[in-house]
Amino acid sequence: MELHIFGPDFSTLARSVRLYCEEKGLSYTYGMNLKGQAIDWRSEAHRNYHPFGKVPVLFHADAHVFETNAICRYLDTAFPENSLQPFEMSTRILVDQWSSALVTSVDKDLVRDYLLLVAGPNRPTVIDPATLASAELQVEATLAILDVQLDEHPYLCGKHYSLADALLTPMLDYLAMTPATDWLGHWPRLGAYLSRMRARPSGCSVLGLPG
Repeated sequence: MELHIFGPDFSTLARSVRLYCEEKGLSYTYGMNLKGQAIDWRSEAHRNYHPFGKVPVLFHADAHVFETNAICRYLDTAFPENSLQPFEMSTRILVDQWSSALVTSVDKDLVRDYLLLVAGPNRPTVIDPATLASAELQVEATLAILDVQLDEHPYLCGKHYSLADALLTPMLDYLAMTPATDWLGHWPRLGAYLSRMRARPSGCSVLGLPG
């Protein structure tokens, strides 16, 4: 079986796995189906592959792997050519630290608590002003942390593209498309970083509004 990424087009984390595959030069398919069969969200079939009914899940040969970081590490093991794993131990630890923080803290602050609130498919008709204000403050605080980490480096963890960039880019891409606030206009280094990521072949293939 070829590589198949189970997850909807709009999922930031499914897009992260797609970016990782693109950067490694791997062919893949994606979508809410398996072997041509549609799988309902959080159905019994879905939970057979991810016990918490989440995405993405990677299918390859007889294996299936869930959780984004584990998926990308699997890809580097199964396809060691064009590995995106840093060679130096110190850089590898840095990438692992930030990759963990991105799928927990940053994903919560930028995606779960803000983007899904203002632009998600199930967003409320009326948004509580206090909830929105709190979410916006957290976005600003999180972007400040990311800006410090990026500094003047071309990539989040230094000189080379890594899993951390594949995780962060879809979040910033959506954030930049929210109509209400020019978030990255306040953070020019992050704005320039996103422009570079969008211009990469992987970004051109994956990013933008869902089809």
